[in-house]
Amino acid sequence: MLPVIFELLAYSMIAKLGMDNGKVWGMRMEQNENNMFPVEDALEMVLMFGGKGIISYANNSAKRRLEFGEDLLGRHISEVFPNTFQTTEEGFETEYPFGEGVQSLVAYRKNRTCFPVETRILQKTGDSGQYICMAIDVLEKEHLNREVEQVRQEAEQAMKVKSEFVANVTHELRTPVNGILGNAKELLAEDIDERTERTLRVIERCCSDMYKIMNNILDFSKLEAGKFTLETREFHFRNMMDYVKKNHSNKITEKGLEFFVTISPKVPENIIGDELRIVQVLNNLLSNAQKFTAVGKISVEVLKTAQINDRIELFFIVKDTGIGIDQADKDKLFQSFSQVDASISRKYGGTGLGLNICKQLVEMMGGSIEVESNKNQGSTFSFSIWVGVKEEEAATSQDDMILSVPSMQGVPSVEKQDDSRIYGTRENRETLERTLSKLILCVEMENWEKAEMFMETVRQLTMEAPSDVKRVILRLKMAIQKENYDKIMSGYEQISQMIQ
Repeated sequence: MLPVIFELLAYSMIAKLGMDNGKVWGMRMEQNENNMFPVEDALEMVLMFGGKGIISYANNSAKRRLEFGEDLLGRHISEVFPNTFQTTEEGFETEYPFGEGVQSLVAYRKNRTCFPVETRILQKTGDSGQYICMAIDVLEKEHLNREVEQVRQEAEQAMKVKSEFVANVTHELRTPVNGILGNAKELLAEDIDERTERTLRVIERCCSDMYKIMNNILDFSKLEAGKFTLETREFHFRNMMDYVKKNHSNKITEKGLEFFVTISPKVPENIIGDELRIVQVLNNLLSNAQKFTAVGKISVEVLKTAQINDRIELFFIVKDTGIGIDQADKDKLFQSFSQVDASISRKYGGTGLGLNICKQLVEMMGGSIEVESNKNQGSTFSFSIWVGVKEEEAATSQDDMILSVPSMQGVPSVEKQDDSRIYGTRENRETLERTLSKLILCVEMENWEKAEMFMETVRQLTMEAPSDVKRVILRLKMAIQKENYDKIMSGYEQISQMIQ
């Protein structure tokens, strides 16, 4: 921007002064008063001086800022720029690179105080006797820069203090949580009644959830402070995926969902990367898929999509048939402390940090994360990362490895249209009957936690049902929450008759 301003000022000076009949420094300017720039009143300082260094013109800004007034005319240029121009018998000497862009100089006032300026001094082509100097006072700019730098340092210090505080509090919270969890496990090992065992299981689960929240807050704090580092090492990729599968298969299949993990044969056996963080991203996406899916399937697919020398791109696809997300709400997913709406947090829990952490981790590994989803039609999260690989591994090709839950082998592809959510269809009726059977079995075994889980599945399967069916579903849900066996059986019989 500054060079453009200087050029405009130069053209204006040429037009105003009318030197050499308008033909100055190889440029022709029309002496049209209507087209002239008001150089005299410009905010920038403009000076003209000759080969002897004597100032022959100064605009109002130069006279005012340099505090010479009209006395500025006839002064030597070295009085304004003593560090750049030295007086000689011939006029002056200088190492200033005329015409070579904007230079930072120091200008002196009449009282010998100084201030920084950005200048451009042009010399008439083929003549060492005519010069025009344009200067902008950057004292305020430098002052603002110093203030900005101070604010930046203060913000960094505040971030450091906050990060240390969060880390300390998080570590301190672990002690009481460990104490609660340890005592709960000791009591579970003793001979206790079923009601006490259920209470202790709830305490155990709450402690586990507390650990997850603390870890998320700690990771988020490290990422925000820029202190999060990846620890790369060589590991067996399929063993890692097998661990991820085993970690989630029980919880997913307990809900009556189908679960598949598929790895392309082009993915090498061993890769070099941060195994812990890859698992963290997958665990978060699968936990969300399991949390928000009551009917259908969850699948994971891993592909090798690119290779540059000893680096390969791995592409992960995590797909579910859960509640889905509105198109308008997708941008909220990866924001910190944000969920699609408040009801999500109330109903399913969570801090809104998980996906934001995933996004930052994936970007640290050189990739990106995306989501495709529609309301009540499931979600597909995909992310890519770049990892290292040995040359011999990169050249190795293997058969497809499909890690799936044994009881789910031979089921239709996850791409098949799922009509079980559409109330009244054959698929919906069959799924409802299976889910209600599992619900009653859990009631008979007094496993109320799983009974509530299957009750949520029933609720989602009947979201499009008539109002009389929904009323029965609501009463059944309340009966399960109160563990009222008689009302549960009555509600079950009513629903069974309605869906026939």
